[in-house]
Amino acid sequence: MVILSLDTATEACSAALHGHGAVRVRYAELERGHAERILGMIDELLAEAHLALRDLDALAFGRGPGAFTGVRLAASIAQGLAFGAGIPLIAVSDLRALAQRVLEAVPQAASVLAASDARMGEVYWACYRRDERGLATPSGQGEQVSAPDRVTLPAGLAEPLHGVGSGFRVHPQLARGLSAALAATHFWLPRAEEVGRLALEEAAAGRYVKLEDAVPVYLRDDVARATSRN
Repeated sequence: MVILSLDTATEACSAALHGHGAVRVRYAELERGHAERILGMIDELLAEAHLALRDLDALAFGRGPGAFTGVRLAASIAQGLAFGAGIPLIAVSDLRALAQRVLEAVPQAASVLAASDARMGEVYWACYRRDERGLATPSGQGEQVSAPDRVTLPAGLAEPLHGVGSGFRVHPQLARGLSAALAATHFWLPRAEEVGRLALEEAAAGRYVKLEDAVPVYLRDDVARATSRN
């Protein structure tokens, strides 16, 4: 199984190629210019592996939540490339990819609260537990957007619990309010590497999305107000 993944939901711009037991990655943190950079990253990875888009088994993208323009960019590029090459698509939550990054980096972590800055004084957030395969599995009510002081943990969440995401950096009160429960916090951003890791499992289970269903997830209805800020 060979999967190309991409993510532009935050200031992090990244692409990854999983296949034949190896992972090739490109990653950069940018203020702007994601569109130009992500296409170059994809070209570099394919050239390195001597592959064309049509040689891929699937293409995966971080579908949000995240910056309005960034999430829309990832979805539109993924749709265009998949349509042109005739390959299936996989959509992966950026919050889940964040949680997976923690589980890969911190073997002792049992659960993760992923929280990304949503602007307008809010955070996108969700809780995840480590399953028997080492994958981030949703726990609780699913993805939400709220003020930092409205973030709550589901009952029975396994410890140690780690927090991750720009929400903890931008809104330090988030960690303070949950200090008794959190073993550590990480100001990391989502990456295509973990999007691809999760996409491999989605592909194995046959969970693809149709081109017309490969849409961004914003979590809030008033995205128009956020556009100028993202």
